[in-house]
Amino acid sequence: MRDLMGLMKQAQGLQQKFADMQAEFEALEVTGTAGGGAVTVVTTAKGQMKSIALDESLIVPGEKEILEDLIVAAVNDAKGKAERLMQDKMGEMTKGLPLPPGMKLPF
Repeated sequence: MRDLMGLMKQAQGLQQKFADMQAEFEALEVTGTAGGGAVTVVTTAKGQMKSIALDESLIVPGEKEILEDLIVAAVNDAKGKAERLMQDKMGEMTKGLPLPPGMKLPF
């Protein structure tokens, strides 16, 4: 019974840490690039796009599809970086907790 109480207390502390981390992820910014830096996007770690920067050389009539592809690639690059950042932070926070292998946390 004593172990159960300790586990419950630990779960409550973890719940607060998750809430704090959610707020942190909304504020953290990640930069994704494509085309050798010709397209740069900034998103939050939660995936909300904040800004986009395009190199002037990309704005060429008739090459709209290339620009669209580079934008998609830059956004996906930022998304991948954000996912790795969140996994690293979650790993630090849950280190030492008796979580089952492969358990996905709600982030």
